[in-house]
Amino acid sequence: MTRLFNDPAAFADEALEGFVAAHPHRVRQVPGGVVRATRTAPGQVAVVVGGGSGHYPAFSGLVGQGLAHGAAVGNVFASPSAHQVRQVAKAAQTGGGVLLAYGNYAGDVLHFGQAAEQLTAEGIPARTLGVTDDISSASAAEAHKRRGVAGDLVVFKAAAAAAEAGHDLAEVTRIAELANARTRSFGVAFSGCTLPGADHPLFTVPEDRMAVGLGIHGEPGMGEQPVPSADEAAELLVSTVLGELPEGVDSPRGQRAAVILNGLGSVKYEELFVVYRRVAQLLHEAGVEAVDPEVGELVTSFDMAGVSLTLCWLTDELEPLWTAPADAPAYRKGTVEAADLISEGPAEQAVEEPVPAATEESRAAARTVLAALRTLKSTVDTHADELGRIDAVAGDGDHGIGMQRGSTGAYEAAVRAEQLGAGAETLLHRAADAWADKAGGTSGALWGVILRAIGTALGDTGRPTAPVVAAGVAEAAAGVMRLGGAEVGDKTMVDVLVPFAGALTTATADGQPLSIAWDTAASTAAAAAAATADLLPRMGRARPHAEKSLGTPDAGAHSLALIVRAVHPVLAPTLEIR
Repeated sequence: MTRLFNDPAAFADEALEGFVAAHPHRVRQVPGGVVRATRTAPGQVAVVVGGGSGHYPAFSGLVGQGLAHGAAVGNVFASPSAHQVRQVAKAAQTGGGVLLAYGNYAGDVLHFGQAAEQLTAEGIPARTLGVTDDISSASAAEAHKRRGVAGDLVVFKAAAAAAEAGHDLAEVTRIAELANARTRSFGVAFSGCTLPGADHPLFTVPEDRMAVGLGIHGEPGMGEQPVPSADEAAELLVSTVLGELPEGVDSPRGQRAAVILNGLGSVKYEELFVVYRRVAQLLHEAGVEAVDPEVGELVTSFDMAGVSLTLCWLTDELEPLWTAPADAPAYRKGTVEAADLISEGPAEQAVEEPVPAATEESRAAARTVLAALRTLKSTVDTHADELGRIDAVAGDGDHGIGMQRGSTGAYEAAVRAEQLGAGAETLLHRAADAWADKAGGTSGALWGVILRAIGTALGDTGRPTAPVVAAGVAEAAAGVMRLGGAEVGDKTMVDVLVPFAGALTTATADGQPLSIAWDTAASTAAAAAAATADLLPRMGRARPHAEKSLGTPDAGAHSLALIVRAVHPVLAPTLEIR
């Protein structure tokens, strides 16, 4: 378990601060993460990687010459927000465009995708690549759904070396895609990880058993087997990875491969070397030549006791990129020609944007919205542990923590906006941005969409009517489906948001005042949330563990139903509007 921390909510920020202080000649901190402390050639493609904290050396430890140009760093096990990714990318880029590379998790896909669209709109060409090396998380036929694990390193390294060689954005992206297509990983775990401040791990494994096919966010494995000897573990890892060869590789014999034996946090180096001894023998027997193998902690999961094996089947094009020199805080290979350090000027002071003008009617509505956000935060705080337990059944167990971060950030931003005289739209927009930044992950992105859509409908002028509020909720539902790609029946928050929006729209169209319409819609939401217990997840981190979730409601759907019910009393006395 994580023993040394202060405030668990500040753990990721404080860890990043200490990391930068320890490596001032290789990285510098910028809003949203870190970038190289050394100069990059003008016009070079910037490879910006990222993901949640809790995986060191990934992702911040892989920033440096020959490797990433920057890393966007999210909270613990939560993707960075689109805003954070964009800030890091803008700080890292030098005119050649940006490749955003990350593990293929729903939250990362949403946030990095949004950031790429925003960067391109601002005149900075951007491409994205989600690494999909984990063969246990989806079938070969659905390889695009696989998650990224230790194969991240191979893909990041190939892309960065290609950028250093002067290739343009299209070519760097092509090379990264090639490396990803030829990389396979598989892992096992003997115990789960415990997040800072938590008193129990995200999952447990029975004594004398091990989980097979694990993720790196505390997700339970795809199955269990008896704990093997070191040689037996090596045989399982090698046979599984060799069991799925990429297109163009007919047989392992005669192939050259980049090999990574990765420790996930609590399996120590000597143990890894014992396992690698047998891995090396088995690969040799199969006719595979290991090129510059790496044995150690490269993509971790806090204190998870586990190990994974990664093979990238090299080509004449990929091999020199894998063996090229690099100098990052946590990964060094060969010798790089040291670049000049960036001489920073005085730090710019953050300037708070003034709020747009608002009418008194809208400011009154903003005060009601603020009260609703206060109630929302209180509700999440009360139920955070419950939400975590529900999420841990088939996911990574961090939904309650993420909702706490997001709702707290949103409420604090809303308080400040109300003090500045903001109307309802501006208050909700600032709350939306804060929620996405503080929570990260899928829920952070989607709650940002929800608050922003409702704010846009309310506006900063006039007194909102019940149909206007309903229209905002309906647009929120549509926005969540557009961004997340989920539909009703996928076992997500959409299964509650859509029927809630529909019931609210119908009731307000019939002339019911908002408080009565909201009460009706909240009851619909509660029933819809309970019904998700009978669904199998088709999206997100719970999808690989679909059968385990039967009988348990979706955590995001459940939290949404709790929230819409809790805020009803706030609406009743103050918004008897039609």
